[in-house]
Amino acid sequence: MKRILGLIAMFVITVSANAQSGAKLELKNGDTIDYGVTSKDEDNGVRVFEFTNTGDAPLIIKEAKSTCGCTVPNWPKEAIAPGKTGKIEVKYNMNPGPIRKTITVQSNAVNYPGGTVALKIKGEVTSPENTNLLEKKKTIVNQ
Repeated sequence: MKRILGLIAMFVITVSANAQSGAKLELKNGDTIDYGVTSKDEDNGVRVFEFTNTGDAPLIIKEAKSTCGCTVPNWPKEAIAPGKTGKIEVKYNMNPGPIRKTITVQSNAVNYPGGTVALKIKGEVTSPENTNLLEKKKTIVNQ
């Protein structure tokens, strides 16, 4: 009997959690963007997280913050109507080295705890080859 009541309680909790009304933020391609291996000369550092409001209320993004000043997020300041899409643009300054940054998005989305969504960028920026001018001169003279 306890098992049956436990199963019924779990079912009711699951159904009520899925039936929440309000704004819902669904990311189109996941919460992580991989820059791969790139260089500052080849890449401007801009990436876009696309999302859709799959809820039944307007989605409001209150704030988007990065873990450091080398990553600047830009988000829509107006509410996103149900069924509409939006973009959060992220610009990384392309300093040579590994990329491991998090952008914390504060919203009224009911499908994330507290409306907080963590977006991540990763990858590696290589530095351009440093050419030694003396070596260049040696190879020109030897030819």
